[in-house]
Amino acid sequence: MKVIGIVAVDRDLAIGKDGKLPWHYSADLRFFKKTTLGNTVLMGANTWRSIGRPLPGRLNIVLSRSGKVEVPDGVMLFNNKAAALEAAQAGHTDLFVIGGAAIFKEFAHDLEQWIVTEVPLTVGDADVFMPEDFLDGFELGSTRELGDGLVVKFYDRRN
Repeated sequence: MKVIGIVAVDRDLAIGKDGKLPWHYSADLRFFKKTTLGNTVLMGANTWRSIGRPLPGRLNIVLSRSGKVEVPDGVMLFNNKAAALEAAQAGHTDLFVIGGAAIFKEFAHDLEQWIVTEVPLTVGDADVFMPEDFLDGFELGSTRELGDGLVVKFYDRRN
């Protein structure tokens, strides 16, 4: 099982505004779906609430310290990282950490790869950002253009 972070960022590393993704690009959503389909996605409570439903065709894991999150049958809820990782490993798929910022930070040392979509805009009043150093220890492997000015960069952890 590989542990992979997948995120879309604007020019200022913004990833959220008012509890939501601050843009809508069909090409990015299609890429995200194609990349994560058949695997496990792990998210924090705020990301779960912003999506509002399980992502189909994937094992959905929600990590919440309080555990005070309502999830439907088929979605796994954990209040600690170790239990969430154990459940993900039992699925025998890759684990995609999909956000938000606190979850990315918590899994920073576990990630083997980052898939970063660069969004060609700057979001005013964004309120959630990736840290400037989130790619420290990683090196660019390949790049892919999705259209609409979107560029996906694949980073691998240095040995």
